[in-house]
Amino acid sequence: MSYPVVSVLIPAYNAGRWVAQSIQSVLTQDWPKTEIIIVDDGSRDATLAVARRFESKQVKVVTQENQGAAAARNRALSLAQGDYIQWLDADDLLAPDKISKQLEEENTAPSILLSSTFGRFFSRPENAVFSPTLLWQDLLPVDWITTKFANNLWMNPAVWLVSRELTEVAGPWNEALSLDDDGEYFCRVVAASSIVKFVPGAKSYYRQWSVGSLSRTSSEKACRSLLSSLKLSIGYLLSLEDSQRTRNVALSYLQAWIHYFYPEKENLLEELNVLAAELGGRLQPPTLKPKYKLICRLFGWQSAKRAMGAVAATKLWTRRCWD
Repeated sequence: MSYPVVSVLIPAYNAGRWVAQSIQSVLTQDWPKTEIIIVDDGSRDATLAVARRFESKQVKVVTQENQGAAAARNRALSLAQGDYIQWLDADDLLAPDKISKQLEEENTAPSILLSSTFGRFFSRPENAVFSPTLLWQDLLPVDWITTKFANNLWMNPAVWLVSRELTEVAGPWNEALSLDDDGEYFCRVVAASSIVKFVPGAKSYYRQWSVGSLSRTSSEKACRSLLSSLKLSIGYLLSLEDSQRTRNVALSYLQAWIHYFYPEKENLLEELNVLAAELGGRLQPPTLKPKYKLICRLFGWQSAKRAMGAVAATKLWTRRCWD
């Protein structure tokens, strides 16, 4: 029997604590033909040294100056020889039968995009929590993106198994993006597919270890990236179906992200409102929970946003300690 080769592509930056576990989760796959390509994106810790311990005919390790996740992924993709592409962040894991479960599907035509489940964990993958969403089902591309927008849902990049043909049609990662670069890329891949086939028995594991710093996710560069990603993703949806239904969910998607821009990013907010008007609607200021409304009244929106970030970080730290 001839088995397709699966290229598992791992971009890595300062992931020395976890990259060995991620690589090991690929080496233990029961699929008989895999190659692993790790791109160290100028890490300042032991990531490169750890990855090089695994170098072999099956595992290729390269390094480059720090250019960002999208550039590292594109470098890995340029070296890939496989018939299918499996993306894996350097701190995430694959179940041993993840790839084989997806490729056991009877109909694996190149235009079919294969997705799967994922669980969130902190330290121990055996404690991962799998929380199904409306995206955990077979969907046509327009319905997948519509469902994502309407419910502001996210899928871990590791859930996907993408044929070489579909990968080439979708094109490379957008290196101009930082925040939400994966959201834009996979919307583009979904839009290029004939159907998204969900494989419930296939599992990956998403490591929750940081909520990200407020300064990094609310910087001008990050917010500009987010706005670009939103515009592009909405464009992919409208290219599939430009209707009142799709415009409405696009508006709701913009509304779900407005807190990143409000109120201090005035120029980006203006662009966001122009986009909303083009879609036939208007955006409202984000709403705050009662406990943050008082902070906002006394100290302003920035203080309220900092308080929300601090609470989220504290909750995450507490759950990590408990785990």
